[in-house]
Formats: sequence, structure tokens, C-alpha cells
Amino acid sequence: MPRVAGQIDVSKNEAILDAAVEVMGERGVSAPLDEIARRAGVSKQTIYNHYGSKAELVRALSARRVHEITAPLEAAGAAENPAEALAAFARILLDAVYRPKGAGLYRTAIVHAHEMPDVARAMFEAGPQASRARLAEFLALETRAGRLDCPNPLEAAEFFGGMVIGSYQTAMLLGIPIGLDDARIDHLAGEAAKRFLRAYAP
Repeated sequence: MPRVAGQIDVSKNEAILDAAVEVMGERGVSAPLDEIARRAGVSKQTIYNHYGSKAELVRALSARRVHEITAPLEAAGAAENPAEALAAFARILLDAVYRPKGAGLYRTAIVHAHEMPDVARAMFEAGPQASRARLAEFLALETRAGRLDCPNPLEAAEFFGGMVIGSYQTAMLLGIPIGLDDARIDHLAGEAAKRFLRAYAP
């Protein structure tokens, strides 16, 4: 069946997003779409046809990352085992802070936020704001089930995110090595989940 206008192959879409993370991580969100297109093996017009603007491309990048981060909250059995789901969510958050490529993109977006406010807003709305909202939905579900007591799920989601990331994100934004290895990430994620559940126990 032929594609409707604006659609592209899934493989091309992934190639564009992968190339965008790579190029923007190296050169900032002001990096030319020509370079992203070249590395993705598509034309610049293909990117424009599908996304319309750089802001929407960044929104798609952020949305893909949020889907990866929140996957543990949607996995089978997650609702019945909030400790495991929250620890897995925290582990991916910490990994996102530690991973150089994603961290570079976030850092350069902040640098160019005043020049490209539409891009900064798209990254925030489709990234941190969306991930907190999804976590809040999970906490609300757990509260209705009686496994947690979160009177304000969105506030609790912000508390959990802050507890997990802490000063590590600040260090990342400043380009300071934080020395998080897999064992340390596992420990921090588990502790955050355990302490959070204790604070919001029914």
C-alpha cells in the first residue's frame, strides 16, 4: 500500500533520529539538517517532509527517549511490583545522565535555548515533562490499587526524579566526570525506589 504524504519508512525514521542525536550531540541543536540527512542517508527534504521543522525533529528525539525511559512502567507485571518498576525506571534515568551522546545533546540544547526557544520547549515538553507525567500516571494507578499513597502523583513524580538524578545531572551539564559505573547505578536506583516506596507507603 502506498505511503501517504509525510510518511517515511520506519527504518529511515530511525536512521534520521539516530543521526540527529549523533550530529546534534557533536555540534549542538543548531547543527545543519544537511549533515543529519547525509549521515542518515536521506535527503534534507525527506526530513522536512516528515518533521516540518527542527523543533519537531527534536520533539521526536525526546519522545523516543521518553518511551525508552518509561518502558519499565509499562512492562508486564510492573503494576504488581512497583519496587522493581521504579528501580528500572531510575536505572535508565541515571544511564541517560551518564551516557555521553545523549548528555551532549541536552547540554547543547541548553546553550542554544535563548536562540532557539521553540527547540528548547519541544525538548522539555516531549522529554522531562512527558516522562514525569508518565511516572505520575503510574503512581496514580498504584495509589488506586492501594499499593501506594500518593495524594499528588505529579508532585511525587517530581520528587522521585529529583531524588534519582540529584547533582549528577548538574555535573553532566557542566561536563564534569561523575564516575557512575553499572554497579553504582544499580545501587542508586534500588535505594531511590526503596526510600520512595517507604515515604509513600499506604
